[in-house]
Amino acid sequence: MVQDKTAAPVPERPAQGVPAGGAAAGSVAGLATGPARRATTGSVDGSVEDAAAVPAAASVDGVADVPPGAEVSSPGSRLVPLARAAGAVVGGLLMFLAFPPLGLWFLAPLGMASAILAVRGTRPRRGTWLGLLTGLALLLPALHWVSPIGTDAWLGLVAMESAFYAAWGTGVAVVTRLRLWPLWGAALWVAAEWARGQFPFGGFPWARVAFSQGESIFTPYAALGGAPLVSFAVALCGGLLALAALRFFPAPAPTTAPAPAPSTASAQVPTPAESQGSLSRKDRLPASAEVPPESSGSPVVPGSRRARDSRWGRALALPLAGALAVPVAALVAVPRYGDEGRSVTVGVIQGNVPGRGMHPLGDEPAVVLGNHTRMLHQMARDVREGRTPRPDLVVLPENSTDIDPLRNEFARSEIDAAVKDIGVPVLVGAVVGIGENNRATRSIVWDPVTGPGAHYDKQQLVPFGEFTPLQGLVLALFERASLVGKQSVAGTRDGDLRLGPVTVGAINCYEVAFDGIVGDTARTGATPLVVQTNNATYALTNLPSQQLAMSQLRAVEHNRAVITSAITGISAYVTPNGSIAWRTGELVPAMNVLTVPVRTAQTIATRVGALPEWALILVGAGAVATAWRRRTPGAGHLANREDDQQVGDA
Repeated sequence: MVQDKTAAPVPERPAQGVPAGGAAAGSVAGLATGPARRATTGSVDGSVEDAAAVPAAASVDGVADVPPGAEVSSPGSRLVPLARAAGAVVGGLLMFLAFPPLGLWFLAPLGMASAILAVRGTRPRRGTWLGLLTGLALLLPALHWVSPIGTDAWLGLVAMESAFYAAWGTGVAVVTRLRLWPLWGAALWVAAEWARGQFPFGGFPWARVAFSQGESIFTPYAALGGAPLVSFAVALCGGLLALAALRFFPAPAPTTAPAPAPSTASAQVPTPAESQGSLSRKDRLPASAEVPPESSGSPVVPGSRRARDSRWGRALALPLAGALAVPVAALVAVPRYGDEGRSVTVGVIQGNVPGRGMHPLGDEPAVVLGNHTRMLHQMARDVREGRTPRPDLVVLPENSTDIDPLRNEFARSEIDAAVKDIGVPVLVGAVVGIGENNRATRSIVWDPVTGPGAHYDKQQLVPFGEFTPLQGLVLALFERASLVGKQSVAGTRDGDLRLGPVTVGAINCYEVAFDGIVGDTARTGATPLVVQTNNATYALTNLPSQQLAMSQLRAVEHNRAVITSAITGISAYVTPNGSIAWRTGELVPAMNVLTVPVRTAQTIATRVGALPEWALILVGAGAVATAWRRRTPGAGHLANREDDQQVGDA
């Protein structure tokens, strides 16, 4: 503030051991500012700013007058924004490394901690940009599998999806002013992932943190609250680690401006009484009554070093204990489901394709169809010759025929002959015509006696792959958009299909990322779950392994074995506990006959559906509302105050 230079001089008390009127005596301005402390001011948006960044008074020439005892910004303070940006980027990269194919799942909480530390204590506007950096660092490598479609498609998708992490950064910058902020930040992460799975064009929930935990210490939470609870657990663990880091590495003490030496005219000589009053209590005590030094046997005096050390130890131990308890609780508190003594034998075929990239099915028709029917005949021969057990049913991948078997007699006869040869029902993946201008991605039950019967049509369609949003505009801007061809029509029923001795749960490729589609199918009682997929355009990228990790999480979430049949790989069998019991390579033909358990018990996650997710979203929204309501101009709150109560302190 601007001080009154004409005010009458105020007598000062000299420091210990300094004679009255000595050079160490403070000026009027020094008394006005009081003891050096870190001052805060409220910004326009209610965030905390260091008072040192705002001049207290300006001189005539425009240079700020820094009051004695006020914090002086050092050259290092200019590095803080860069350090925050680096922390946001490191956080995103660590989370990416947790995803397959690397699968370093334990890095996800560390990445979350880095991202939260980068945002905490900033204004919401800066938090937005830091959240955006986290999203870009995570999604640029995690979604690189989109690049075969085009670099512009990859970068455009990443930019759009990163906006949700920018919103998360805004929210975290607000809620970390509250107590228990690791909880609120984790809930907001769940809300951001939910929004990504809904908007735009039906959503794109790929690269959710839960999908990096296909087989980790956090995976059991899927059986309790699905993928949202797994993401929440990882984010909460990261938030608690961030809190522990803040307490282990406290903010350095602020640099203070030295008080200027008083002029002779303004110096006042205190009276003896005033000099005596300036002495501390310890100085006024006789030697015999001097306070004894702290020792291991003396009681802990409030405010002493031992008391501070003890308090610091507890403050650090609490968040560390919480960060450890979150994953440990998944192992001891989540219900486990045992074997029910029933199994089914499933044949899986991966026929491969002739083409690559944007034209995986090749230029010659019926090649893909022939690859799969040929292997079906081979499986039948192996059964007859005793080289492999007889399956109860066989699963072919999505697009296992490149010709519509319901409209083309040649394709129909080829499939029918192969199914009759194996002698058991086969689940065929095909794209079939709907009217003259539409199509459907369909899973068809093909019986060896009655032929094609019940079917499931894919409900969650791929935007710009199976249908074209904003069709007129997109077709005018991008020639590649015409490759979509006929627009797909979404199905309207769940994927429970009777196939031989069991009712399987059919899930089509892209749908495995969507909680509602998989959960609705599991709630029909279907078992096992069957994922038919076509990843041919993205072969040898990180997509197939990421999708397989989703199947691992779904297996635990719904207590079901999951069979994946992929046209080019990775085909796999995932046990109900999330372990991969068998898998293929990519771009190779492969087949196997597997004995898998039939589980019928429903997990808590299956029964409650989206309730845990909505509860966490409401918690996050409530925290934002509370923090926003508490914002008062001029009332600052230091994020790293030593006496700030946080998780476990109340």
